[in-house]
Parts: sequence; structure tokens; C-alpha cells
Amino acid sequence: MERVLLGPAGPSASRIGLGLAAVGRPAYITSGRDRDLGQERSPEALRARAHDLLDHAYQLGIRYFDVARSYGLAEEFVASWLRRRSPLPEPVTVGSKWGYIYVGGWRLDAPVHEVKDHSLKTLRSQYAKSRRLLGDGLLLYQVHSATFQTRVLEDPQVLSELTRMAQSGLAIGLTVSGPEQEEVIRRAMTLTAAGRAPFSCVQATWNLLEQSAGGALLEAHDMGWGVLVKEVVANGRLLGSDGEHMDAIRGLAEAKGVAPDQLAVAAALAQPFHAAVLSGAVNPSQLSSHVRSLDIQLSSAERDSLARLALPPQQYWMERARLAWR
Repeated sequence: MERVLLGPAGPSASRIGLGLAAVGRPAYITSGRDRDLGQERSPEALRARAHDLLDHAYQLGIRYFDVARSYGLAEEFVASWLRRRSPLPEPVTVGSKWGYIYVGGWRLDAPVHEVKDHSLKTLRSQYAKSRRLLGDGLLLYQVHSATFQTRVLEDPQVLSELTRMAQSGLAIGLTVSGPEQEEVIRRAMTLTAAGRAPFSCVQATWNLLEQSAGGALLEAHDMGWGVLVKEVVANGRLLGSDGEHMDAIRGLAEAKGVAPDQLAVAAALAQPFHAAVLSGAVNPSQLSSHVRSLDIQLSSAERDSLARLALPPQQYWMERARLAWR
């Protein structure tokens, strides 16, 4: 599988990567979860599922795995898989994130599942835990959901600590969410260009319903940054059955002779910012379907039709905020 660099000096990621947000903890906001994941969500059951997914991903040529401290036991699942499969014939890149703390207590009905904390104390604490688990396999470390509200991009102590990590050879990135994704990416680029931040990679939400970050992602790519795209099927919303946008996506997919999820992944792969696209699959059949998107070519007319499906960012994120953890 083709690879892209996650920054001018690497590391690299396969064009499709596997994100483990949906299998590292019992609850997440993806629709259709009961059908796709089932009811058995003990740590042992999800560890076995994660290992099966990682095995299948590796067989398919996927060489990038994305985790976070707040994804329950996702880091531990990847770490134990790496130990079991060592030495791998081909190395993989693991990216993790700091800034959210998992507080769900492994309960589906937890009132709160994660809490954001962008303090220096949390950065140091979470990095130590990630490094202890993942060792030298941890090659990309990202601010989890940087926003203007937490002022993480204005914290000199945090930026200094991230710069120190970058000087040790670790690639430093940030992930963004919300209607201000574009502005946050550009702020991070400005800080880095001025020598005040060490970012070389950005991970953003981009899908057929939320395309607002595309311009900033292209600018980041042109600066030499790596680009990762998450939530490419919009937490399962693109696979639903209601609404005119869903009807349009299904119609375009049927006309193309592909599945809606494959169309969604292919659209992300076709963007000029040349991203590595994260699959949030929870079973091997979903993952295989996403990888088949690599063979789909979209015409300029088809890309134009898909571009018209985007919602206003405020509407998209307001609707996303109403998704239930399940």
C-alpha cells in the first residue's frame, strides 16, 4: 500500500490507517454499533477483537495505527499486539494523543466518558504512560482536539515541552475538531512557521458532510506537513438511511457500483491534500471494504457532485454533538 510522510522528515503512514477509538473502550458515538460490534464488550473481548483487526489490517498492507490515552485500553491493545507479532516483517507507525482523560469506568451508561485537559501536567503524565506502553513504536504524538477555547496553542510551557519532544526525534502533531477546525490549523501553522511550535502533522475531520477544513489541510500539505483524516464516514451517519444527503450518497454509490462507505473513503483519498485516511472499522469486513476504496477512481464531475453534499460546519457539529455514546 502506498505511504505518505507525516511531516518533512517522517515517519510514514499507509494511505489507509486503522484508528482504534471504537474498539478501545466499550462506548463510542458511532451509529450501528450494536449491530457491528455486538454486546460483549469486556476488556478481554475487545482486546481479542482489536488483535484480530490489527492482524487483518497488517495483512491488508495497513502500516499506521492511531490511538489515544482517552481511547480506553487502545494503547495497551496495540502494545500487546506488537509484542505478540514481534518482529514484524515490515515496521508500522503508531500515533497517539494526549489531552483527554478517559473517565468512563468501562461503563456503557457512564454520564461522562472523557474529560479534556490540555495542561502541562497532563501532557507529561500521559506521554510517560504512552511511551511506557508503546516504547520505540510511538513515532507520532498529537495534541488531542486542539481548540481556541483551551488555549493550548498559546501555552508557552506546553509548546516548549512539545518542542523538547520533537528535538528527541518524535514527530509532533495536533488533531482538530469542531466548526473552527480551519482556523485552528492555520494558527498552528503560523506558530510553527514562527518557530514557536514544533508541529509537522495535522489530523482533522473531513468527510462528505464536513469539508470545511479542506483549504487549510491543503495549505498544511503544501508546507510539508503530514495530513491525517478522521471520521471519514461521519461516525456512521453516511451509512444511515434518512435524509436527502444520505439518499444522494446512496444514489451516487449505486451509479458507481460501489458501497457508500467505499465512496466516502475514496472521496477522502482523492483530495489534493493527499491524506492518510483513518478507518474506524470494528470488524474485518468493514476494514476490507474501506481498503477496496483505493481502487476507486472519481471523475471531476463525480468529485463536484460529492463536494455539493457538504453541510455548513455549525450544522454538522451541532448534529454530531447530539450523537449518543452507545
